[in-house]
Amino acid sequence: MLFVLGVVNTLINAYIWVIVIWCLLSWFPNARGTRLGEIINRLVEPYMRWFDFIPPLGGISFSPVVAIFVLYLVQNGITALGHLFGV
Repeated sequence: MLFVLGVVNTLINAYIWVIVIWCLLSWFPNARGTRLGEIINRLVEPYMRWFDFIPPLGGISFSPVVAIFVLYLVQNGITALGHLFGV
């Protein structure tokens, strides 16, 4: 059980980094049109669609910040469940 929790935490951390890279790609013209950009878009876009209801402020979208915060909450919840079950 401890191994599974460790793997899930590692996957969540990796996905958070993919979201950060996705955000950084938006700073460079046509970066999302590259092969790497397309792969990252396919990984991140479905999750980010859940946060489309958040309006941008001054042209800056805070959806990725909220999405990463939600992932941290999930990660902390999984860790708490692990502690609850004595793992």
